Amino acid sequence: MREVYLDYSATTPVKKEVLDEMIPYFCEKFGNASSLYTPGLEAKRALDKAREQVAALINASPQEIFFTGCGSESDNWVLNGAAQLLKGKGNHIITTVEEHHAILHTCDALKKQGFEITYLPIDENGRIDPADVEKAITDKTILISVMLVNNEIGTVHPVKKIAEIAKAHKILFHTDAVQGLGNVPIDVKDMGIDLLSMSAHKIYGPKGVGALYMRKGIRLPNLINGGAQENGRRAGTENVPGIVGFGKAAELAKANFDAHVAHASELRDYLAERITIEIPHVYVNGTMAERHPGNLNITFEYIEGESILLLLDQFGICVSTGSACSSKSLKPSHVLAALGVSDELIHGTVRFSIGDFTTKDDIDYTVEKLKLVVARLRELSPLGPGKSW
Repeated sequence: MREVYLDYSATTPVKKEVLDEMIPYFCEKFGNASSLYTPGLEAKRALDKAREQVAALINASPQEIFFTGCGSESDNWVLNGAAQLLKGKGNHIITTVEEHHAILHTCDALKKQGFEITYLPIDENGRIDPADVEKAITDKTILISVMLVNNEIGTVHPVKKIAEIAKAHKILFHTDAVQGLGNVPIDVKDMGIDLLSMSAHKIYGPKGVGALYMRKGIRLPNLINGGAQENGRRAGTENVPGIVGFGKAAELAKANFDAHVAHASELRDYLAERITIEIPHVYVNGTMAERHPGNLNITFEYIEGESILLLLDQFGICVSTGSACSSKSLKPSHVLAALGVSDELIHGTVRFSIGDFTTKDDIDYTVEKLKLVVARLRELSPLGPGKSW
């Protein structure tokens, strides 16, 4: 069966160049980077190179990059670490209603410890208003955390402006950039970012590897205590093959950035045009301006998004009904709910996400099968134009 993968926002395939770079570190170059003999030093050099490659992607210094197990770990490190480090100054954290659950659930845990959390709303386009950030600041605010790109509707937030507000009030600013990395320009120095979370598997690298950018001068308490790995900040033997893969993926993302954005945005716009013209009663969620280049989130009236997903899967087409981390949950998307979309319409929503290996023929094939699926489901549905219970 033909396979068309349109869920790049959930995860990406590992590129061949990345895998080729990783393979020697599983068997031939298997040294522990903490060992002082030659194989260990060889592994240490590989980690140093990867640190430089990841740093270059966001214009950071290599010494400001700390490898983690995933983006969620990086998010947890920031929130828990800042809460512990600054609890003597205050107990107030500002974030948004549409953050990834790695942020939201950690904030829930901090609330149980006595911290106050402000969840900022989003507008009809899914954007955060920087003025709302400033209004929410109190003399107890210790951290502002706003994601760079939303993982469900692809909205790009004005992070640079928000970081300026945080700096003016001498408050730490963090952004979860897992969806933004490699998809929108990131310059931590120009944008004034203090802390930034990343993940390898969103940029054609391996799963199980993330990183935290921690601006020089900031020292969060360790999330994991033990050995002296990661300059004494994050204990545990490093995942050398994974980190090497992250480094190579970052190098490729930097080199191919313009081509990647042009390719993804062209096919996304083509997909949006065909669906909105050829299928009635559909709505694009979020603005098409200032959006992740490969993201298209669409609501189909009168039918269930999960049914669309399952029937498309029978044609070999992979899409999502929300973020992959929530795919087993029956709760409506908190992001779409924050946009003001009704529960009924939220359940009829599908996210298509395009990547480097997507072709125009893939899009054409998907639209033709999607038209069949939607027509069939609407025929079976008791709802819709001219229908009633």
